[in-house]
Amino acid sequence: MDYIRRASERGRVNMGWLDSQHSFSFGHYFDAEHMGFSVLRVINDDVVKPDFGFDEHGHRDMEIISYVVSGSLAHKDSNGNDYVVPAGDIQRMSAGTGIRHSEYNPSKTEPVNFLQIWVIPEKTGITPSYEQKTIAATSTLTPLINPAGSQGALSINQHVAIHKLVLKKGESYTFSTDQRWGYLHLIHGLAEAEGISFSAGDAFGLRQLRDVTITAKSETEALWFDLPAGKG
Repeated sequence: MDYIRRASERGRVNMGWLDSQHSFSFGHYFDAEHMGFSVLRVINDDVVKPDFGFDEHGHRDMEIISYVVSGSLAHKDSNGNDYVVPAGDIQRMSAGTGIRHSEYNPSKTEPVNFLQIWVIPEKTGITPSYEQKTIAATSTLTPLINPAGSQGALSINQHVAIHKLVLKKGESYTFSTDQRWGYLHLIHGLAEAEGISFSAGDAFGLRQLRDVTITAKSETEALWFDLPAGKG
């Protein structure tokens, strides 16, 4: 295993209305050993209380993805997009030359838990864009995002593919990186790879020419990132 990131070791920010755990350095949390993995720059595991959220703020030259684990997330931006993203949906915003947006929990009673993911773009200065989609898991590994938006996935301005991995207890799946890198973030469940146990919030990274088999010890959901070979 080339890189292991334990849920319990992530940076944490609790602002009352927001409880966020950072896999990589972000905001006031800095750790020189965890600055990202390849072009994967941010994975924040955010829980937002009912009727709270992030006020309007700006971004540029970043691919920003939201994966809603539970609850729903309301999105509104300066390009006129105004949507609610339910649990299981995937959202991608290319900030490009600049965009302002807000995100909040529209529920009066239930928190929202979502993964905020940032990917460094291939090209800067592009026209901002937005996509959102419900993508049902139809196989063990379901495409969510890829450069061309093929196989029913959303598109992205980078040579990155993101898949949802769903395993029942006892099922296994083998990842092969070839000339690329890979990163797996466990959302739910218990799993084992190379004799190492992983639970919700844990992650591992693989560099080039690696084959790793993951076996579910309970019903498991994870995100698999197929990444360019790089730093991290």
